[in-house]
Amino acid sequence: MKVLVIGGGAREHALCRSLSLDPDVTALHCAPGNAGIAEVAELHQVDALDGAAVARLATGLEADLVVVGPEAPLVAGVADAVRAAGIPCFGPSKEAARLEGSKAFAKDVMAAAGVPTARSYVCTTPDEIDAALDAFGAPYVVKDDGLAAGKGVVVTTDIEQARAHALSCDRVVIEEYLDGPEVSLFAITDGRTVLPLTPAQDFKRALDGDEGPNTGGMGAYSPLPWADPKLVDDVMATVLQPTVDELRRRGTPFTGLLYAGLAMTSRGVRVIEFNARFGDPETQVVLARLKTPLAGVLLNAAQGTLDAEPPLNWRDDAAVTVVVAAHNYPGTPRTGDVIEGLDEVAAEDAPHAYVLHAGTKRDGDAVVSAGGRVLSVTATGKDLAQARERAYAAVGRIRLEGSQHRTDIARKAAEGAAGE
Repeated sequence: MKVLVIGGGAREHALCRSLSLDPDVTALHCAPGNAGIAEVAELHQVDALDGAAVARLATGLEADLVVVGPEAPLVAGVADAVRAAGIPCFGPSKEAARLEGSKAFAKDVMAAAGVPTARSYVCTTPDEIDAALDAFGAPYVVKDDGLAAGKGVVVTTDIEQARAHALSCDRVVIEEYLDGPEVSLFAITDGRTVLPLTPAQDFKRALDGDEGPNTGGMGAYSPLPWADPKLVDDVMATVLQPTVDELRRRGTPFTGLLYAGLAMTSRGVRVIEFNARFGDPETQVVLARLKTPLAGVLLNAAQGTLDAEPPLNWRDDAAVTVVVAAHNYPGTPRTGDVIEGLDEVAAEDAPHAYVLHAGTKRDGDAVVSAGGRVLSVTATGKDLAQARERAYAAVGRIRLEGSQHRTDIARKAAEGAAGE
């Protein structure tokens, strides 16, 4: 099987790493990729938002499967263009990707499907914003209706900060605050059959102790030893299957990766948000634990034959990933700094720990930073404590001037505490 992956972050590196280990994959390509992905896949330059260009590339490579990683190409309809060229594509259509592209659309689908979620208002005027903020009170949850690369959500007790963020959005969803720990649950679907993956938890705030601004994610771990063993079955029955069924009923079947961001509230599970693609950094830990070869599962989803797929096999090992971010992230990050220590991790920590590249590029013989989240250092172990130890040992070998990372990823869970 020849596979083309679209994207260039750590999520795509994790996907490419898993695909490169799949004996059925005879050729692996990625566009545009990054310095790390170049070690396992042949890179190509393409405008990832240009469906026609992506389809031409896939056709020229004689790809048997295209996997679209990021949300922006999916919302732009890239998967539709690839499928129109006769190539199986893992990723939802432009219409179905509105589940992530519009918070208001997602709320409408959830209401129709009976999916439990936070009460909310969709606002477009200052008066509507003030009325919604007043109705829910603090903490205020304000979400840009459109895509914002993980930075469109503000959760704050400061009403002025909440109002300012709401006013900066063309259309905004203001909703009630959901208490309790958060869980990410991915499911692969062909629009009818739904195959859940293993739950993970990520860390959205920039600083230790969940302080600082929201980011795209500073780390993650799996499994969740504190979670109810029935969690996946419950979420399948109340969230994932009803959502997939509702989208099919509307004539816009969802094929690809459906990501449910969940709050384990005192009143039960509630959906915080849906994403239409693998989450970053949770993908790094979920795929680290997946034993089933990946390519065939994704191809079955793309071809509508997921019902033929046997249950997935998982490693007993735990996995932890720690994001190494650039100076000033999640603000405007500093780029172009040399990254050192990658060879040391490969020599000293493999195979239990490895580095997945996010915002990197090659500059001559050096690898330099090229984005806000630069690396995802991922490790496995017999339990979360060992996986954490290995991940942070590898992080300690990385040298990137001005870089930052959280030191408390998975610490509470490793110590036996409930969700973080």
